[in-house]
Amino acid sequence: MFLSALSAAGPTSDPVTLDEAAERANNAAGWVEENWSTWLSVGLRILLIMLIATVLRTVIRRSLTKLIARMNRSAQAVEGTALGGLLVNAERRRQRSEAIGSVLRSVASFLILGTAALMVLGALNINLGPLLASAGVAGVALGFGARNLVTDFLSGVFMILEDQYGVGDSIDAGVASGEVIEVGLRVTKLRGDNGEIWYVRNGEIKRIGNLSQGWATAGVDVQVRPTEDLDHVRKVIVEVAEELAKADPWNELLWGPVDVLGLDSVLLESMTVRITAKTMPGKALGVERELRWRIKQAFDREGIRIVGGPVAVEQASTAPADPTAAPSALASPTSPQSLAASPIPPSTNLSK
Repeated sequence: MFLSALSAAGPTSDPVTLDEAAERANNAAGWVEENWSTWLSVGLRILLIMLIATVLRTVIRRSLTKLIARMNRSAQAVEGTALGGLLVNAERRRQRSEAIGSVLRSVASFLILGTAALMVLGALNINLGPLLASAGVAGVALGFGARNLVTDFLSGVFMILEDQYGVGDSIDAGVASGEVIEVGLRVTKLRGDNGEIWYVRNGEIKRIGNLSQGWATAGVDVQVRPTEDLDHVRKVIVEVAEELAKADPWNELLWGPVDVLGLDSVLLESMTVRITAKTMPGKALGVERELRWRIKQAFDREGIRIVGGPVAVEQASTAPADPTAAPSALASPTSPQSLAASPIPPSTNLSK
């Protein structure tokens, strides 16, 4: 049965002779000899491309790291001076430089390695047209799907590069307000007035009000009686302002003299004197409270009376009745008005 199967399968292949094997070996050796120079050149080109890309990436990343470290050291040196604490926030500077360095290192690595990969594929004679077309379509699809993420990232990059705010700043971001405790490329963390932490996406921030840059203005309105001597009122306020400018710690919080702008409004019951002062950023509220406290004490010593809406209402409600007012018609029991208002007595003669 086995022999019948072999006979059905047909004749077997002829064995390779020694001459044929030698001829095939010579052909393979000739093909290798013809192409080995091409392989060697391609391999050396790929090796050189990868070596240059690796060295260039390492040099650029180390240079960026040293630049960021130098920026942080300069910020710490300035912070150690007398005025440095007011001008430089080391944590803010550190986070900003680290974020910028991270973005630059990532961009540099992406560009260098991506260019090296394309050059390697080109050295292997691979057609890059379909690959680039597919990558473009995939990039467009990814951009539409993750547009919010891309928007947050780009907004965070520009916010950091432009130094719109930093750690320690008090900002009003529209959707939330508070003190900045962390600045990221995608999310900014704020601590609110009641201690809550807000996570605000950078792409959702349409406008930013930074309350910690430059200077702030403290404004106080003092309402006094219209009969008060304005020159006396101004003199007392100026004396209070001079005392405040010499006292600790208000002498450091005030960045300019306290100005009495004059009368802001004049009414029948009161007149309002407007007072302003330029202060350190974020310290205007404390200066306003201290000014009110000292002005009230000085006015009490000088006999100057402060008036206002609630006080006037209370006085009007507790004022005694005018003794010369006209008597009421209901006061006399025999008057027609009293007789008309008296109840009708019930009738005693009722029929059953």
